[in-house]
Amino acid sequence: MVLAALGAALAWPMPREALDWQPTLAGAQPWRWWTAAFVHYSPLHLGANLGATLVVAAYGWAARTPLRGTAAWLLAWPLGHLALLSVPGLAHYGGLSGLMHAGVAVASLGLVLWQRGRPRWIGALVFAGMGIKLLMEQPWGPVLRTDAAWDILIAPVAHSLCATAGVVAVLVVEAMARLSRLRHASTSTDE
Repeated sequence: MVLAALGAALAWPMPREALDWQPTLAGAQPWRWWTAAFVHYSPLHLGANLGATLVVAAYGWAARTPLRGTAAWLLAWPLGHLALLSVPGLAHYGGLSGLMHAGVAVASLGLVLWQRGRPRWIGALVFAGMGIKLLMEQPWGPVLRTDAAWDILIAPVAHSLCATAGVVAVLVVEAMARLSRLRHASTSTDE
């Protein structure tokens, strides 16, 4: 999260067009798979997303997200932006909000998979709450929307795609960890 917030702060004075998500440039300029999260289109957009990084970082800390959760979040970062290739009409995208949704998905699913007792229930409830929020945003609606609370156009579909990328990344990391344990157990019994 510190990396995301620092990147956003450092990118603020830079030209947005050089860093934001542009599907037509995704293959030729793969750095955009990461740098799109650093781009913000107004001071309100930047401030709100920097505040969100504090909240999501605190949640991840309280959830005691293990190293494999961090690996999942780092994997979800480019996956979420690559998923935006499936969205016709989204010529530009930037901001930390999609990445923060991936972080909440990773921490919540991590609580469900990697913890016991009350933390597991908290993860399930936060995960369900985020699912309700994403449905309320109607990601299947218009790609770009005007919202009275924002001074920019918003793309709710990015929240859903990045949260989904977080889920996929956790499942991939968990599958790899289980496969590694099986291999280790197999080699231990072979000796």
